[in-house]
Amino acid sequence: MSKLQEYRVNRQIRAREVRLIDENGQQIGIVPLSEALSMAEEKGLDLVEIAPQAKPPVCKIMDYGKFKYELKKKEREARKKQKEHQIEVKDIRMKVRIDEHDLKVKLGHMREFLEDGDKVRVRIRFRGRENIHPELGEKLYKKIVENLQDVGEVEVPPKKEGPFLIFTLAPKRKK
Repeated sequence: MSKLQEYRVNRQIRAREVRLIDENGQQIGIVPLSEALSMAEEKGLDLVEIAPQAKPPVCKIMDYGKFKYELKKKEREARKKQKEHQIEVKDIRMKVRIDEHDLKVKLGHMREFLEDGDKVRVRIRFRGRENIHPELGEKLYKKIVENLQDVGEVEVPPKKEGPFLIFTLAPKRKK
């Protein structure tokens, strides 16, 4: 009897008889615990308690190490798929008086993010006396939206928060 089996017998299975399921999923029936352990040992597998609350408890003959490995593998796969479908919000910052070439570079980055399916939060910063001229921010906002209208749409309209004009672009929905 392996140490793992002994641990399970001593810690979990307290009944004298168990309902036994073999490694193929076939029900064997109600058998004494010692017979179930010897059957598992004969096949070189473990006796694992599946439903301790049942009367009598349900046990299955299986390779416990392989079972745990498969379970971890499924969890990793699920996490990986969840990450693939997760939408990120990318943050782009710029000043009101941004140069034309710098704006084109930022627009290129935004286009790339939107094509990848991510959202883009744009923060336009006003410094000093620029706060007096909110129309400069509106003009820049319209320019950005106009250049990206083929790949994105405004999700959150622009609003002023402190020294920033903030708005969010989302990828265009496919019809």
